[in-house]
Amino acid sequence: MNPSAHGWIKKLLNEVSEHSIFQLDAIDFYTQLKATGFIYGSNISVIKDVIVNPDLTEEERSKINLLIAFYYIHKSEDSHLDFVESVIDYYNAIEEYKRSIFSELFGEKKTDSLLEKIIQRRIHVDDNIITKNFNYFLINALLFIDILGYYKFLNEGDAKTYVNTFEASLETIVFKVLDSKVTKTKYDDNLIKLFESSLRHKSGIEVSYDEIIQTITHPLEKLYIIDMVCMASWSDTHIDKNEYQYLSQLKKDLDLDIQVLIQSINDINLFYQNNRSKIAFLSSKNLAQSFYDNSSKLVSKLIKRNSKRLLKELSQSKEAMLLLTQSTQRSLTDEEQKKIQDQLLDIFKSIPSLAIFMLPGGMLLLPLFVKFIPKLLPSAFDDNRIEE
Repeated sequence: MNPSAHGWIKKLLNEVSEHSIFQLDAIDFYTQLKATGFIYGSNISVIKDVIVNPDLTEEERSKINLLIAFYYIHKSEDSHLDFVESVIDYYNAIEEYKRSIFSELFGEKKTDSLLEKIIQRRIHVDDNIITKNFNYFLINALLFIDILGYYKFLNEGDAKTYVNTFEASLETIVFKVLDSKVTKTKYDDNLIKLFESSLRHKSGIEVSYDEIIQTITHPLEKLYIIDMVCMASWSDTHIDKNEYQYLSQLKKDLDLDIQVLIQSINDINLFYQNNRSKIAFLSSKNLAQSFYDNSSKLVSKLIKRNSKRLLKELSQSKEAMLLLTQSTQRSLTDEEQKKIQDQLLDIFKSIPSLAIFMLPGGMLLLPLFVKFIPKLLPSAFDDNRIEE
C-alpha cells in the first residue's frame, strides 16, 4: 500500500476494516494514536502497526494515522453515512469560510480520489526539502482538532463553529502556559510559531479562560488540551515551578485526576527523548546536513518503489549497467560519470515517480542515486552488500 499513489484510501480501508484497533474504547485509541506522535505533530510510526512498512515517509504516516482516526470515529459512532462522503462533507463544511484552500476540489464527485486530494492538501505544506519537516510540525500538531470536529459533525451536523471555538480556546490556554515560562528556549519559540502559523480559524474573538473551561467537556478534548499544554511546557524534560502550578490548576479546572497530568508529562518526555534524532526541530543538524538526509531518504524511497522497472530499464542500457557495476569496485572517471548521468536521465523520463531528477537542481541528487544503485544489483557485483 502506497499512500502517495492513487487508490491508497480504498486499499487501506480494505486492509484494516476488521482490525482490532477499532474495538478499543476512545481513551485507549487516543493513547495508541499519541504513541505514534500524531498528537505532537511528528508521526514517527503508524498507529498499532496497521500498516507495516519501514519505507513510509512522515507525510505518508500522517495520512494513514489521520484516515484511521477518522474511520475509528465513524465506526464508533455507528454512522449510517457513507464514510468517504461524510469526511468530504465535513471538510467542505468547516472550510466554507476559506474556500481558497480546497476551492478547486469541491466541484468533483465525492469519491476516494477526491478525499485523497483533500487529505494531501490538508497535511502537505510545501516542497522545500530543507524546511518541510519544520512546517509539518507547525501544521500537523493540530490535526486532532479535525478528528474532534468530525465527531461533532456526525452527531450534530454543524462543526464549523465548534472547530473555530476549540482552536481559539487551545490558543488561549497554550499561550497562557508559554507566557508563564521564566526563560524561553528555541523549542518555546517553535511552539509559538506553531500556534501563530497553524491556526486556521482566526476570528479575532477573545475568549476568557473561565469561559473556555466551561466548553471543554468531552474526555478526548480534555486529554488533548492537557497533552498540548504539556508539549508547550516541555523543554529538555524540565517544567519550571510556574508552569507546574498552571498545569495543576488546569488539571483541577478540567476535573481530571492527577495521574492524567503525570502520565501526560511522562509521555511527552519519553516521546522526545526516544525520538529526538527523528524530529527535525529537536535536532541540531545544519541546513546542509538536513538537505542531504532528506534527499537521501527521498532517493532511497524512489529507488525501492521503482526497483523492478528501474532494473528493466537499466538492463536495456548495457553501458550504464556495466559502469554502475564497476562503480562498486572502483572510482569512475569524470567522463564515465557523465555517461551514467546522461543515460540515467533518459531512464528517469520513462519512470514518472522519478521525475524529480528532471527538475532544476535535480542533478544534485544523482550522486545519491548512484549511492543506492548497488543495492539493486546482483550480490555477486557487490562484495560489501548486507541484506536488510
